[in-house]
Amino acid sequence: MEHTPQSLLTAIWTNVEDHALERQSPGLARARADATEAGIPQGSAAQAELLRALEHMVGATSVIVVGTGAVVETYQLLDGLDGHGQLTAVDSSAQGIAMIRSLLRELADSTQASLRAVSAPAKVFLPRLNAADYHLIVVAGDVDNYRATYEQAPRLLNKGGIIAFTDILALAGRTADGASMDDAPDTRKADAMRQLLADVEEDERFSSTLTPSGTGLLLAVKR
Repeated sequence: MEHTPQSLLTAIWTNVEDHALERQSPGLARARADATEAGIPQGSAAQAELLRALEHMVGATSVIVVGTGAVVETYQLLDGLDGHGQLTAVDSSAQGIAMIRSLLRELADSTQASLRAVSAPAKVFLPRLNAADYHLIVVAGDVDNYRATYEQAPRLLNKGGIIAFTDILALAGRTADGASMDDAPDTRKADAMRQLLADVEEDERFSSTLTPSGTGLLLAVKR
């Protein structure tokens, strides 16, 4: 089987990302810049657009974002609610939750959606939520967010709901140099993501696919 040359893959990724960045609203561009300037790296613009599209595809009205300063994802997912429903952002980092709360305060007057920002570890907060009450869960940031959210997802999601794991290849912050999961540094997150990928793909409660969006986006749909 022939493989697409790495140089072409890099060009494709770069062009798609540049296009998504150009499409950002002024508010989103400002939020990204503010977060980056504050030392909180943000995820792929194209990936955030994809998550918003998935939100529309499943008709989501209840969304959870579990992340460490996931400002761009939160902004796009709130926009995708089209002014109704509810968005819950969960972040256990002091700087991250401050950024998210500032963003939600800024956007509160422009939406009728219910907004909630919670400062707590995912493993502590998610078990408190109602079962089968959510259509989309997005996970980003610190490695501890991933396993804790995965363990709660089958209970929290309704049938057909999606959990999206960003940075599943644990390459956030690295340049596009041809690295793959097997080439990733032997870090705690890389090891955890390898195991999570294997577990999700073997989980009969979900239908899953690994996509090249961002630094690897794993999508799992509850059966």
